[in-house]
Amino acid sequence: MWTHRHLLGIEPLSADDIDTVLDRAETWHALSRKTEKKVRLLHGRTVISLFFEASTRTRTSFEAAGKRLGADVVNVSSSGSSVSKGESLLDTAKNLEAMRADVLIVRHAASGAASFLAERMQASVVNAGDGAHEHPTQALLDAFTIRRSKGRLSGLIVAICGDIAHSRVARSNAILLGKKGAEVRLTAPRTMLPAHAETLSPAVRVMPRFEDAVHDADVVMMLRIQNERLAGAMMSTTREYSRTYGLGPAMLAKAKPDAIVMHPGPINRGVELDPRVADGNRSVILDQVEAGVAVRMAVLDLLLTGGNHSPSDAPLPRPSRPSLP
Repeated sequence: MWTHRHLLGIEPLSADDIDTVLDRAETWHALSRKTEKKVRLLHGRTVISLFFEASTRTRTSFEAAGKRLGADVVNVSSSGSSVSKGESLLDTAKNLEAMRADVLIVRHAASGAASFLAERMQASVVNAGDGAHEHPTQALLDAFTIRRSKGRLSGLIVAICGDIAHSRVARSNAILLGKKGAEVRLTAPRTMLPAHAETLSPAVRVMPRFEDAVHDADVVMMLRIQNERLAGAMMSTTREYSRTYGLGPAMLAKAKPDAIVMHPGPINRGVELDPRVADGNRSVILDQVEAGVAVRMAVLDLLLTGGNHSPSDAPLPRPSRPSLP
């Protein structure tokens, strides 16, 4: 069912691989809604997350995913590691691997950092975001959310708006949605559109006018302005950006009546997304957060077991011993 040793991006995955992750995530999604959320499938395995950039949703959901599968999970941040003393990325990773980690989850500002480590390590490596390159688990959880809401991916129109040039989320989503037969419309100010954006996938159409991209869309995915990647120098003011590329009720009305609104977070309220839309009944933003745990459980499951089991066969937690009087 699964032959990949690492998850470094969406590009190496086939359409069937994507379905395998999404289908497996359905079972773990159901488990996460139960009172008892843990199994012992990965009991004895060690998952280490190494984050060189700030993260709330990705880091926390990977931790929850590993623990719900029964693994030991260790979180390492760059500020609390020897990187702050000058140690190289590879030396840090190799030292963590020497502790017999089974999976290393890496987020780094440099594009290709996860691939660099995967070529030099025995442990499985999961790319949790590398520069402006890819963020595969975000695209997978977005696809999972869309499929649960719409029942399919093929044939849908997905408008992605925001800082496309610096967005690994946009890149991974464009590749995945193209593989699954959706039409992807990328829209942003020209200074925030990468050169040759249409080459990301045959499914991509670049539309500089926001209203054209949103027209009759099934999904509207908003992205934040990534000031940490120097995007702030590529627009005049946040007020002007919000007026032209912000999603409010009037702009959302141009999409299909049942269109859903997505955002990978964190949201800059009042800039790319009007609070009335972010908190409205067409927003699935919190559904994306919930999906993140299930999808990352599926990824860890597949990397460490190869999918060679039925999720329903995963050993349940051992019953607790009665307390002594």
